[in-house]
Amino acid sequence: MLGKPGCHLCDDALAVIERVAADLGVGHEVRDITQASAEERDEYWDKIPVTFVDGERHDFWRVSEERLRAALGA
Repeated sequence: MLGKPGCHLCDDALAVIERVAADLGVGHEVRDITQASAEERDEYWDKIPVTFVDGERHDFWRVSEERLRAALGA
């Protein structure tokens, strides 16, 4: 997930990601957009939180638990 400190949508998304990752036994990583490259900041700043599955953008703003489970189960 790409987010930033103090972002309530990021906190909500992370809760879903942590729950799904724990249930499925997969890892997850959280990156701070304020520490990201200028290119990533330009592309994603107004879309955080942004979730990625296997390096590909999966979702932004809100995380659907069902969609995330389906993507990780595939």
